[in-house]
Amino acid sequence: MPDSNDLLVIGECVADIVRLPGAAEQVHPGGSPANVAYGLARLGHGVTLLTQLGPDAYGRQIRAHLAGAGVEVRTDGATAPTPCAAVSLDGAGRAAYTFEITWALGAVALERPPRHVHTGSVAAVMEPGATGVVAAVDSLRAAATVSYDPNVRPELMGDHEAAVRRVESCVALSDVVKASDEDLEWLYPGQAPERVAERWLATGPALVLVTRGGDGALAVLPDGRVPVGAPPVDIVDTVGAGDAFMSGTLHALDAHGLLGADGRERLRSVDRATVTDVLRHAAASAAVTVARAGANPPDAAELASALGGTGR
Repeated sequence: MPDSNDLLVIGECVADIVRLPGAAEQVHPGGSPANVAYGLARLGHGVTLLTQLGPDAYGRQIRAHLAGAGVEVRTDGATAPTPCAAVSLDGAGRAAYTFEITWALGAVALERPPRHVHTGSVAAVMEPGATGVVAAVDSLRAAATVSYDPNVRPELMGDHEAAVRRVESCVALSDVVKASDEDLEWLYPGQAPERVAERWLATGPALVLVTRGGDGALAVLPDGRVPVGAPPVDIVDTVGAGDAFMSGTLHALDAHGLLGADGRERLRSVDRATVTDVLRHAAASAAVTVARAGANPPDAAELASALGGTGR
């Protein structure tokens, strides 16, 4: 059995209520950090998710969904309703969200520190919970590598300048950062995503990844950029695509021995061939997800198949 203390994800769960014209609404378990935890567990990793879930039908559905993949769910015992989001899809399967969410995660004790911590999205910017999340990550990073995905939701970010400062403080705490070109456009309007990624890299991370939808993705390293194309795929919807990219990234980094305090220095000197392999895994994970409904990332066998049988 995987060790559930191996990887720790801190962040929100959200019930995604998908509404399509002429069809009954469907409820999918979601929330960016929860999706990453689920994706990692599907790939065989031991994962603990620190989150909030209400004592309601959505909360029970999400808890069962996560547990079914092997995620250990830890909450602070709060009884606020489970966050939800109305998800509408356009003709190309692109998702737009309207949220009903509060985030006030309290302290949750851990028996021992994890090797890696991931956070992002609403959890790292929405108060009153965000301050505690960032403090928890900061306290754990001596023993663990850290990854971060801002997963910008403009309607939940609050004041723009304050949100940018919060995001930049999380970037500086992290070893690996992933952001979409849409995230970066909201944070820094009119600025080239590659230039923003280079600036972020200079503040602390070893690796900054930029996803570009159908145009693939880009890794920014101290010695340059590494691009990867998006695998051809018939898109059903894009729900959870960025989260699957993140879980695929962490899966591949771990396979290369680049997670954990003992992997941090190797991560800082990672070569371009290794980064290319990581990006291939991440892009393939996202491609499997967009080819089916909801945030439904691949398991290890599906990822290997998407990579042509070469997956780890």
